[in-house]
Amino acid sequence: MSYLKHSVLAAAIMLTATMTSLDQAHAQACEQESFEEAKYVVCTLEPGKADLRLFWKNADGAPYRAFSSLAEAVRAEGRTLAFAVNAGMYRADFSPMGLYVENGRELNPANTTEAESSSGQVPNFYKKPNGVFFLGETGAGILPTDEFLKRRPKARFATQSGPMIVIANKLNPIFIVGSTDRTRRSGVGTCERGAVRFAISEDSVNFHDFARLFRDHLKCPDALFLDGGRGVGLYNPDMGHNDWSWHGGYGPIFGLVE
Repeated sequence: MSYLKHSVLAAAIMLTATMTSLDQAHAQACEQESFEEAKYVVCTLEPGKADLRLFWKNADGAPYRAFSSLAEAVRAEGRTLAFAVNAGMYRADFSPMGLYVENGRELNPANTTEAESSSGQVPNFYKKPNGVFFLGETGAGILPTDEFLKRRPKARFATQSGPMIVIANKLNPIFIVGSTDRTRRSGVGTCERGAVRFAISEDSVNFHDFARLFRDHLKCPDALFLDGGRGVGLYNPDMGHNDWSWHGGYGPIFGLVE
């Protein structure tokens, strides 16, 4: 074989191996997993290797609302939206319920309101403690809201939601073993070796079991609930997901940009 043919063949093999590696890395970002007979989609992002962002409004100042609208905006910049998920609870106008920071700018203040309910049903956002997921100079973190406001870590992106489901490797004590309050749920955890893991249940689960998924199965010492019921949403073309919220759309959105 001539030197030229050998070089071309070697280059082709290297290119194929590289493309295969990239394809596998992309495919493995989100996978279906089971924990105690419940099915989940789990998306894992390694520290320093993923362009995770928060999105809310488009260039015209209107909420994106739909994952497909965000995907089109990212595509117009020459990038790809690999996956997206609802980034927390929002009001009827699709504005965040609490703190929201995008590209270092605080676009919505922290919500420290104490919710009261005569029926005893406190909305999830106000169940104690709620918390803040943030991306800063040293990576991702999740802190109870009060602690975040005391420390004020410098954050490029941040979203407030609630309740916290795992706190310093302990389950939130408000959760009840065997609770019949079961629905689809989504959440995010900061996990071993600095990884960020999103989990979206495909089956109905209670808070206690969902928290154990993060602590015991996904190895996340801190985790935050994002949303439940028909507000749970996932965008992942590789898995055939482009969900739509029954609320008429989503407010803040986590997006992985490639």
